[in-house]
Amino acid sequence: MIDTNLIRKDFPILATFVNNKPLVYLDNAATTQKPQVVIDTLVDYYTNTNSNIHRGVHRLSQEATKQYEDARIIVQKFINAKHSEEIIFTRGATESVNLVAATFGDIVVNAGDEVLISHLEHHANIVPWQVLCHKKNATLKVIPINDSGEILLDEYEKMLSSKTKIVAVSHISNALGTITPIAPIIEMAHSRGIPVLLDTAQSIQHIPIDVQQMDCDFIIASGHKMYGPTGIGFLYGKREHLDKMQPYQTGGDMILSVSFEKTIYNDLPYKFEAGTPNIAGAIGLGKAIEYIQKIGLDAINGRENGLLAYGTEILQNIDGLHIIGTSAHKSSIISFVLDGIHPHDIGTFLDADGIAVRTGHHCAEPTMHRFGIPATTRISVAFYNTKEELDAVADSIRNVITMFR
Repeated sequence: MIDTNLIRKDFPILATFVNNKPLVYLDNAATTQKPQVVIDTLVDYYTNTNSNIHRGVHRLSQEATKQYEDARIIVQKFINAKHSEEIIFTRGATESVNLVAATFGDIVVNAGDEVLISHLEHHANIVPWQVLCHKKNATLKVIPINDSGEILLDEYEKMLSSKTKIVAVSHISNALGTITPIAPIIEMAHSRGIPVLLDTAQSIQHIPIDVQQMDCDFIIASGHKMYGPTGIGFLYGKREHLDKMQPYQTGGDMILSVSFEKTIYNDLPYKFEAGTPNIAGAIGLGKAIEYIQKIGLDAINGRENGLLAYGTEILQNIDGLHIIGTSAHKSSIISFVLDGIHPHDIGTFLDADGIAVRTGHHCAEPTMHRFGIPATTRISVAFYNTKEELDAVADSIRNVITMFR
């Protein structure tokens, strides 16, 4: 069981005030706040260890290298990957999916082929595949969803064919909170020899991810959504795929040897990590994962599910409020619209009360179009949030309604 009062002390920003009111931070799907241990890790690195990695024989370089590679092992164990070299550090989930589309996609997708994504995707898991399909004269196909925001598995199965070369889907929708039924999605694809990329940017901080048990071919994740620094994330890929893929970027550290006649690329994972990486970010991500593990994902999931249920109950009792995305299987996100009031206005008035939520299309315009709306107001909870904060949101929304009517 999580002691919320104790946990909140780990996050210094939660003690701040916005517009002379205590901060109520409910924009965790956009980015999570950072515990003091992660902040201290970044400061310690730059204060005591700062050096470039993999190239130096001096003590600082060796220590920085060890911390960086230890972070890779932390990620490996966190998702139960077979090998640490299957973990590629990137700038985040966006760069990770671009890497796969530009390299693996370039190998397997040809003219007349198809790439499958769902109607729930973030733009970062749409546009790279559009670019690839345009380049290869292939077709991007979209798995439909129902009015609750759930993938239609029967329709998905019908769409799979010999033309399908990769399936790329979100584990949890950033716009609706829908948890995708990933087990049958992967099973149906693999029964036809089709690889699957899973976007875990909205799931890895909430529920356990075991890549061997899931048998997914690729997963992508962002550190800043899992209580770590910005500008760092990772790609997991089965070694059999990564070995076949060409480097996404070229330069220092991704090579074994360079001459004007020929370049020999480095081994995994380094052939995909060109140039000086975000060393401090990777180390901070490792510390954030250790923090998550200390609390426990089961405890985190239980706490957040309770907040989700409570928030859903009190909001759906507000006249004129409509929750968008009502899947029976959801996580941490409540998106809603209010009759006659634009989400941006709602967000502005909530901010006056010190409440941080997200308004807009959430980089998921096609999802908004599916429900015939331009935008929603999105509340996204983390384990450090409280029922009292959700009560404050409900009260603030009622005040907004009063002002507009």
